[in-house]
Amino acid sequence: MKARPFLAAVLTAALVLLGLGAGAWWLVLGHSPLALQHRPLALPLAARFVPRSAPLTLHWLVGPEAAGSYARAVAPPRQRRAAAAAVDRLRDGAFAAAGLDYASELSPWLGDEVSLALLTPPDQAGEPGWVLALRSRDNEGARRFLQRFWQTRSLAGTDLQVSRYRGMGLISGRGALVGESPRPLATALIHDDLVLIASGRGVLEQALDVSQIDELNQAASPPLRQAVARLGQGVALLTARPAALERWLGLPADPQLASPASELVAALSPSGRGLAVDALVQLRGPLASRPLVGGEALLQQLHVPAASLALLQDPAALLGAAASTPAPAADSPAADSPALAAAAEVQPLEPMQTVEPVPLVATATTPDPWRTLLGPVLARALAAEAGPLPALVAGADRGPLLWARQEEGWLLGTRVDNPAPEALQADLTRQGFTAAPLSLKGQTLEAWTQLESRPVRGNPDQLQARLAGARSPQGDLAWWGQGLAVLGQQRDGHGQPRRRLDQLQALGTPQAPVQWAMDGDTARGLLARWQPWRLLATLASTPLTERLEGAALSLDADAPAAGAPTAGASPRGALRLHALLELG
Repeated sequence: MKARPFLAAVLTAALVLLGLGAGAWWLVLGHSPLALQHRPLALPLAARFVPRSAPLTLHWLVGPEAAGSYARAVAPPRQRRAAAAAVDRLRDGAFAAAGLDYASELSPWLGDEVSLALLTPPDQAGEPGWVLALRSRDNEGARRFLQRFWQTRSLAGTDLQVSRYRGMGLISGRGALVGESPRPLATALIHDDLVLIASGRGVLEQALDVSQIDELNQAASPPLRQAVARLGQGVALLTARPAALERWLGLPADPQLASPASELVAALSPSGRGLAVDALVQLRGPLASRPLVGGEALLQQLHVPAASLALLQDPAALLGAAASTPAPAADSPAADSPALAAAAEVQPLEPMQTVEPVPLVATATTPDPWRTLLGPVLARALAAEAGPLPALVAGADRGPLLWARQEEGWLLGTRVDNPAPEALQADLTRQGFTAAPLSLKGQTLEAWTQLESRPVRGNPDQLQARLAGARSPQGDLAWWGQGLAVLGQQRDGHGQPRRRLDQLQALGTPQAPVQWAMDGDTARGLLARWQPWRLLATLASTPLTERLEGAALSLDADAPAAGAPTAGASPRGALRLHALLELG
């Protein structure tokens, strides 16, 4: 009987120790840099001072040291110092672009929230008006920063003006940030812990005005709050209006995106050694799409290594819009681009009868953002492939279409009956290609060839056959390849491209009508021409493109939440983008 109290005491002590250990472990995980991967997304305090009409805003929601700590935690042991230093250079370059020295002016007091808003549309003349919001870790840090900020500039000869506006103290003058020429500046201190720096007194007064009217600021915007709730998590929040999408983010313009109701809302979060982007493009009007029915069969039957792998639901609709886009003028610098010229030659074929004809957007009066955003990209990418067959197959295919790229050339997978070879024959004949049967390991293939004169030494009449591509039916699927080697490899089945399939699976969107996974070379070629990526490389003072090891993305229609408010008579829809960048 005496053993029972002893065992009870031992059990109680064990449970207490277990609880303390679990609590300590939970506390460590909560403060670990790895917790950034699952940080809840929320609007910062500065959103109250940002107009809803601001063309572009960026809210950074974690401390400026957090990104470097995360890079150090996930990098290999020998590269931890270099990884953290690279991220710190990017942080310092970003503040330097705003005219602030992070080490001497900001590091002692800067907290978890930094926001930048551009308030002037990019089509207006002159430099855009901007507001920078800095959240302090304590009340005294923000005050000391403002004192030193204006003290150094007054010593340089700046005339300061102290005034009050809406009950808040404003300091303005024509000063200069670090390394900049003198220009109008204005600052305000909000609740002792939020510093506002603006490109002039008028811009700062506009920010203070919208903070008093919920109908005008971002913090009380129902669509933005709903978008933040749907995105769920992230360490940074980006919003962009149509003008900024085209001018500053390098995305094509679209009449439907030009609506005042349109807005891009994107969340960025670290994911392993990479970066995850989850974005919503809010639109006025309904947005229809259908799941990628049949795409799984194509993926399961693919047996070739792939540097790039794309899965598309309805490429014919996308390329039909791209072909209808006016070609560039003859005197345009890009008019002689082979890719643009080939893309412009892709003509929409006669509509083919399908089992489930579901248009992406039904009426011509409602522009289709799928076509405008993806059509030119798809047309240029297909035009870069060897021969005319990839563009013709995609232009006639109602989906699903699998498009793989490897060292031996391109490979397309479609349903065996759509498109039919007869539907492409007229276009191939017009370009000088003739259909001919070929035999590959006992299987009859259909190939399209063209005889070309290739003079060689001693034989000026030498003829050589040029292959546009070949087609190999296999059950209910058809494979189109650049050459016989590609089709032979697919037929022999040497193994699936696990790396690309794993990338698509990591997106978590198996039914998205557009999916694309790529290796490092393909991702580097794609991002090297993107303006925001080049800007980041400039801020980091290092070539970021070389650190890319792969990327994957998917695009789908995101239905509005039940009971969500709508603007005007048209319901709101959204495009949902998921992207993963793999960084070395």
